[in-house]
Amino acid sequence: MSLNIVILAAGKGTRMKSDLPKVLQPLAGQPLLHHVVMLAKTLNPTRILVVYGHGGDQVQRAMANEKLEWVEQARQQGTGQAVQCALPQLPAQGKTLILYGDVPLTQSNSLEALVNAAQETGFALMTVTLDQPAGYGRIVREQGKVVRIVEHKDASAEERALHEVNTGILCVDNALLHKYLPHLTNHNVQGEYYLTDLVAMAYADGIAIATRQPAAVWEVEGVNDKLQLATLERVWQMEQARRLMLGGLTLSDPARFDLRGSLQHGVDCSIDVNVVMEGEVVLGKGVRIGAGCHLRDVRIGDHSEIRPLSMLESAQVAENCVVGPYARLRPGAELDDHVHVGNFVEIKNTRLGQGSKANHLSYIGDATVGTGVNLGAGTITCNYDGINKFQTLIGDGAFIGSNNSLVAPVSIGKAATTGAGSVITKDVPDDQLAIARARQQTVPGWKRPKRQD
Repeated sequence: MSLNIVILAAGKGTRMKSDLPKVLQPLAGQPLLHHVVMLAKTLNPTRILVVYGHGGDQVQRAMANEKLEWVEQARQQGTGQAVQCALPQLPAQGKTLILYGDVPLTQSNSLEALVNAAQETGFALMTVTLDQPAGYGRIVREQGKVVRIVEHKDASAEERALHEVNTGILCVDNALLHKYLPHLTNHNVQGEYYLTDLVAMAYADGIAIATRQPAAVWEVEGVNDKLQLATLERVWQMEQARRLMLGGLTLSDPARFDLRGSLQHGVDCSIDVNVVMEGEVVLGKGVRIGAGCHLRDVRIGDHSEIRPLSMLESAQVAENCVVGPYARLRPGAELDDHVHVGNFVEIKNTRLGQGSKANHLSYIGDATVGTGVNLGAGTITCNYDGINKFQTLIGDGAFIGSNNSLVAPVSIGKAATTGAGSVITKDVPDDQLAIARARQQTVPGWKRPKRQD
């Protein structure tokens, strides 16, 4: 079966009160439209068409990495008109699934059930039953059969008492779209072309309208303002937390956990409160993440601990390491087994060899550090001359004294030692002590300046 997917994404979203088009508002770190496109791809469609309007250039740039076909809806006059715009690109045969760029959390199994139902009847709707259906189009049935959909503003009091509502998601034979769409009218309260009018047309032709409901109501909830956006954010984060905990992950408080990408974890991992994870995060066995940490695109080996309020980005941490608290691993940071990186230490584009330590108040950038190295408090690799970056090499077993500045390019030999307070500008041989500081002096007669009245 040829399946086309049309995503309606032309709305301005005035209630968002934002210069950003509604479908680009972020949920779990990605635009709403991104979630819908990723969902569409799971169904292996022949093509994905996106109907755009407001902020079209921004929308297309944001989705430039995806294989999509774009259709402009110059004037937004309803969902029916939006699909009319896409009609010339839809073949005469096959089926079309209609999705919405501001309905981000529909699950693929719910859509698969809808597409399968359309395979049997040619026309399938996704509906949901609500205790408070105000504002939604009602599903009108006669003897159990769907006969039409009436929008809330056009509904009678009797129709408004119905609780089964339209979600807007439907799957239809292309032949029916080509037959019915040109005959839509806008004779209604809002003066719009309703896609839902196709239901009455199909019923009049004796076509059975199948319905399917999602596993959860939140799957079909749309986003119109920042409050709804925040509500769905928490719904989705709780759903991700639920899946992770069922998979064995320990979360101290699932309500205070944010995953804005993907997370793989081994057994016996634990994550404390207010942790944010972005991109692709991979945790080995027995990993512990402290409160308030922020991880983006990182791999952490077995039994390593990331202590509270640390930030890791595009970094790799091997096994049995301790990072933090208040540490920052920037892109290119690589820690071998049993490395300790302590409070207020920043590592960038640097590899620390097995068993090395940088426990306090240091910046180590563009360096290669051997095994068993101790980097004293306040160690800085001076890697930048204002134009170019340079490398610092520190051999196995070296001891760097406190408050050292290592002016790159420079090499510290194996088992070498540098004295506290040194500014090292020349290479230090293996097993040698280097001290680079002025001899202490006492200046006779010196007086501290006093404020003049």
